Amino acid sequence: MHGLVNRSVQWFLRDTYGVALWTSVAEAAGIDPNGFEALLVYDDGLTDAMIDAAARQLGKPREALLEDIGIYLVGLEPLRRLLRFGGVDYADFLQSLDELPDRVHLAVPELDMPGLELKTTGPGRYTLICAADHDGFGAVFAGILRAMADDYGALVLIEAGGKGGAETVGIELLEAQFATGRRFDLARPEGA
Repeated sequence: MHGLVNRSVQWFLRDTYGVALWTSVAEAAGIDPNGFEALLVYDDGLTDAMIDAAARQLGKPREALLEDIGIYLVGLEPLRRLLRFGGVDYADFLQSLDELPDRVHLAVPELDMPGLELKTTGPGRYTLICAADHDGFGAVFAGILRAMADDYGALVLIEAGGKGGAETVGIELLEAQFATGRRFDLARPEGA
């Protein structure tokens, strides 16, 4: 797994649950407590060991933890900006998900993203297919989609499903303008 992915999990655990939890998870998974180098590639088993140790110590199902990581990632302004360039509203954003792996590769060419395919299944209903060699991306994307709905001010129902190879995320857009979304400008915010 790319070090940027592992480091994101490390930051999520540290920022959300504290340094003590991160240190305990690192010890349980056999990881140096200093964590990961963002530009190196690590064995997928190490990533799984870290996520499993965190889920055990937090008493959370693995999928719930992965979804929380997806929500956390949207709170990181560079990733939020990358995602918001997908459209002016949530429906446009959903339609742009097929292009997300290419946009990510522009920023980080070595990062392996799952293949993403959005299928319209009815009015306001979609299924996102996450095709990856590694389990868990569907749950991460469920979190990303929830957080982005809040960012756009949309009311949605999200349900992750499937395991292995092609995980799915069901999306039902109930109301596109349910609440005021977060401010977003194409220009970078001052001081950023």
